[in-house]
Amino acid sequence: MKQIKLAHGNGGQENSELINEVFFKAFKNEILLKNEDSAIIENGKLAITTDSFTVTPLFFAGGDIGKLAICGTCNDLAMRGAKPKYLTVSVIIEEGFSLKKLKKIVKSMKKELKINGAIVVGGDTKVVPKGSVDKIFINTTGIGEVLKSGISSNNIAENDVIMINRDIGCHGATIFATREGIEFSGNLKSDCNSLFPIVKNLIYEGVKIRALRDATRGGVSAVLNEWAKQSNICIEVDEDEIPVSDEVRGMCELLGFEATALANEGAFVLAIDKNDEQKAIKILKNFNPNASIIGKVTSSYPQKVVIKSSWGTGRFLEIPTGELLPRIC
Repeated sequence: MKQIKLAHGNGGQENSELINEVFFKAFKNEILLKNEDSAIIENGKLAITTDSFTVTPLFFAGGDIGKLAICGTCNDLAMRGAKPKYLTVSVIIEEGFSLKKLKKIVKSMKKELKINGAIVVGGDTKVVPKGSVDKIFINTTGIGEVLKSGISSNNIAENDVIMINRDIGCHGATIFATREGIEFSGNLKSDCNSLFPIVKNLIYEGVKIRALRDATRGGVSAVLNEWAKQSNICIEVDEDEIPVSDEVRGMCELLGFEATALANEGAFVLAIDKNDEQKAIKILKNFNPNASIIGKVTSSYPQKVVIKSSWGTGRFLEIPTGELLPRIC
């Protein structure tokens, strides 16, 4: 690798290689190498995460870059069992950007902060010459209070159950359709949403959660493959149980996409103790009827994900590679 390509930001294989070969090598430490959505610090009391958002278009069905920024950061905290509390927000704005659009973006951020019970406590603003940046980039850092410790993609065990909270691929499909001017019948819109209210219910009901991960860049395929490697397990999923809407399925068939590789911003994968699967799925379905138990953890093929068809055949579900959809979040 001599130059950075768009594929290095896809959330899949190339992205993983870039992080490992450059950043992990330079900044290597015990916390960082756990490779989680958020880092647990201060003797397990706090979670911290940071993220940058460069989506195009800035406004799309179901959200905008402002909603995306707050949801993305707060969701990463929620995935470690933490309540989002404090955020910093930094924006890089292109000269000539519409003040009306900026206010609309900030209004979306304010609304999502309220849902999470979090506040912005600091930030930074830079304006750069026209052409130096594509309209507006947003960076957010979040700190949360850990409500339930031990949630980690390194702790998944054999016989755990794998679930998902809703149908997948809506964000990636919506961004692509908006970008390309494709119109679909139906109600296709991004799943961009704050996940802490769901996680809070799981925690308060005493569900034994092993791991949580929102399936953003690289989609469900990336999450399951990362889990299989981190916990040295095999994850077997039933293809028919993975919920996909008709609109997303239609786009995938038309354009050759895999729904499991499309980005999400409100869909997350759960690994749950088998004894609590019914309690957990009941809670998930209260938020979205498409929530589903999609698989289980075995020892059949360590560090691999096996996807089984309705015909009884199986294949390895690989981590996405190549240039997927750039500028997705």
